[in-house]
Amino acid sequence: MAQKKHKPEEIVAKLRQVDVLVSQGRSVSEAVRSIGVTQFTYYRWRKEFGGLNTDQVKRLKELEKENERLRKAVSDLTLEKLILKEAASGTEGPRRRNYCVRPEQP
Repeated sequence: MAQKKHKPEEIVAKLRQVDVLVSQGRSVSEAVRSIGVTQFTYYRWRKEFGGLNTDQVKRLKELEKENERLRKAVSDLTLEKLILKEAASGTEGPRRRNYCVRPEQP
């Protein structure tokens, strides 16, 4: 069965719903079951999104996505720099041998 990908706004709403149910006297396990997730997922969400409101969660996700994009760009540029540095120094690593086939002489 495919896992559902919850949007950050949905996660915050579900966390608030569990808080309301617990304050009404239900146990955490009952409240979590009523929102349709496992306790493990609930506690992971609470750890990640616990004190945030919806706008803050959106901003956090945008920043995480931008951070990942920038890390990839730095990695690519570092690799390009190494390649250019190696090409400029004239070293090719292990010596390449140029083998050629001599044409047959009559």
